[in-house]
Amino acid sequence: MENLIEEILKQIGEDPTREGLMKTPNRVKKAYDFLTSGYKADLNQIVNGAIFEENTTGMVLVRDIEMYSLCEHHLLPFYGRAHVAYIPNKKIIGISKIPRIVDVFARRLQVQERLTDQIAQAIQETLDPLGVGVVIKAKHLCMMMRGVEKQNSELFTSSLLGLFKTDPTTRSEFLDLIRTGSH
Repeated sequence: MENLIEEILKQIGEDPTREGLMKTPNRVKKAYDFLTSGYKADLNQIVNGAIFEENTTGMVLVRDIEMYSLCEHHLLPFYGRAHVAYIPNKKIIGISKIPRIVDVFARRLQVQERLTDQIAQAIQETLDPLGVGVVIKAKHLCMMMRGVEKQNSELFTSSLLGLFKTDPTTRSEFLDLIRTGSH
């Protein structure tokens, strides 16, 4: 990858031997290794058995999860907040695992629509809850820095499964909770 980054630097008219750029190919490689680490992540290892029997039936919501990803069309970042909720079906998950699940899928080349669905499906497959709701609100640098250059536009995506899709009261409670005091 470092050779390819060096070639990109040359193609855009830079001198890769210039002092400030000499270590750039290695730094870019390390950055992409981190930003795409979701491809190598093992969901079972991340959950690491943190699933517990519990008879609770109330909604579990982790709101305002910071999320960073790369647009697969331009390799530019998009970033925002994910809100993930589920209705337990005799099982709950350690709450720190939910942001980790978001990161597994965010750290891949993505489109926000697919990212939202992947998070919902992962929670569904891991817990078999009565319902899952995921909403992501993000800003896309591919729209802000180039193309239409709209700095204040945000993309909202949602994925609703089970009771979140079929029960208007559950869906409404979820949407009200993520709206309250959210950034």
